[in-house]
Amino acid sequence: MALEVQVIESSFVAPSEAMPHKGLWVSSLDLSLANRGYTPTVYFYRSAVAATANLSDVAARLKESLAKALVAFYPFAGRVGVGVGDDGRTQINCNSEGALFVVARSELTVDDIIDLMPSTELRRRFVPHIEPPSVILAIQVTFLKCGGIVLGTALHHVSMDALGAFHFFQTWSAISRDGDGARVELPCHDRTLLRARSPPVVHPEALSVFCPTNNLTEPRGPVASRAFPISKDQIATLKHICGGGASTFCAVSALVWQSACVARRLPADAEARLSFSANIRRKLRPPIPDRYLGNAIVSVYAAGAAQDIASEALESVAGRIKGAVSRVDDELVRSVIDYYELSEPDNRPRRGLCLKETELRVVSWLGMPVHDADFGWGMPWRMTRAEPATGGYVHMMNSGPAADSGITVVASLETAVMEEFERLLYAKF
Repeated sequence: MALEVQVIESSFVAPSEAMPHKGLWVSSLDLSLANRGYTPTVYFYRSAVAATANLSDVAARLKESLAKALVAFYPFAGRVGVGVGDDGRTQINCNSEGALFVVARSELTVDDIIDLMPSTELRRRFVPHIEPPSVILAIQVTFLKCGGIVLGTALHHVSMDALGAFHFFQTWSAISRDGDGARVELPCHDRTLLRARSPPVVHPEALSVFCPTNNLTEPRGPVASRAFPISKDQIATLKHICGGGASTFCAVSALVWQSACVARRLPADAEARLSFSANIRRKLRPPIPDRYLGNAIVSVYAAGAAQDIASEALESVAGRIKGAVSRVDDELVRSVIDYYELSEPDNRPRRGLCLKETELRVVSWLGMPVHDADFGWGMPWRMTRAEPATGGYVHMMNSGPAADSGITVVASLETAVMEEFERLLYAKF
């Protein structure tokens, strides 16, 4: 990546229709993730535009469709702010100031960058520098020498979770491709659906599975990120090993957790924990809409003695994870909302730190429309995070849009254990 990316245009795109100016109240689940900042991603497209295409026309069409999409997703055109009052609670100022939209070009080709892992350099080149820092949504479209396109994105975590983000890109790409978004479901903006109880009440049992913060520490050595593909047939084998009743998430998470515990050579009596976020939209009573736009996730964990996780049958490890999933019900979710209302944790990312060696964090995008972003150029060849995850984090996503594409596991672990982790990960196939 010796060649630089040249920015040729930078502007703000407002909704194409006049929208009401107001402060959007955000829930305590939003506030618990607000200080995480932005989630940067990149979409890679091969031969997206012909060599004779007028790039300014392509950029203009993207801006026009973005303006239409922002009518439905109007909070993304606003700014992070604070409400009026003594508490100074964070809110989203829906003021139509617009999403940041950057157009760039590069002499690079898709083949130069397609196999790159998430890195600070990948983000620096293809995700725009955000100014002012209160911007909710930032987009960079980079036209490559080969006719390919890199779409770099950054969404502020206070505004959405992964499901909300992918719903937005589905909507924007459909409008760009088809001329309208009539076939796309509209988001639900009523965040009071996740308002805390009055008075807030935290059920004691909730804290036995709820994971409010990450335990960060100084790394013991270098940390590396590696991508591990797992095919559809390998997933079927893994589920069979897990007794046939495990979900893809539980089966793969069990394999990753056990492999990490063995590779890390944890003390036998140390408590090993695997945490992950659970979608709560259908866990509440009554359930909230599937298209709820906001953070509708809670963090829970499974735990056990490191020796047990390393040595017991994979079916039992998957059962521990499934047990944590089954604990997520209306009472737990309401207790988590109330917990954050009473005490907002500091979940800011801290550069240079990683999770404790006994901890593993799985972020799952499995089953989400990660590749459903066809702007008229076809599905993206690849989609990934733009920057490396914190050490101890593992991301899972479907490898491609096809049903038989398998999944990709991106693990950020200590470099010293990565080779053994890889061996163990594939040893059961």
